[in-house]
Amino acid sequence: MNYLVIGSGGPALTVPEDMIELLEDYILPGFEALKKLQLENKILAGGVPVSERAVAFIIDAASNEELDQIMRALPLWPVLEWQVTPLQSFEGRAFHERRMLQQLKRG
Repeated sequence: MNYLVIGSGGPALTVPEDMIELLEDYILPGFEALKKLQLENKILAGGVPVSERAVAFIIDAASNEELDQIMRALPLWPVLEWQVTPLQSFEGRAFHERRMLQQLKRG
C-alpha cells in the first residue's frame, strides 16, 4: 500500500549551538535515512518543499504497522509533525466509480 507522508513544522532555532545539534543529530541523518529508503525502493518519490522546514514523500509499506516502524526509526521522527494519508490506486478507485456508474444508469 502506498502512503503520502508529510513532515512539517520543523523547529526554527536561532542559537548556533542548538542549530548544530539539530543538523548533526536529526536533519542530516534524517535525509540519509530517507535517501536509503529511496534506494531500497520503499520511498517511491519525494523531496523537500522549496523554502520550507518540511519533507514530503510517497512510501510503499505492506501495512500500517510496517509504516509505523519505518517512521519511528527515522531520525526526523521527533522533530517534525507528521501527516500520513493512505492512497488508493487509480485503478482501484476507477473500478468502484465504474460500478457506481453502472448502478446509476440502471436507475
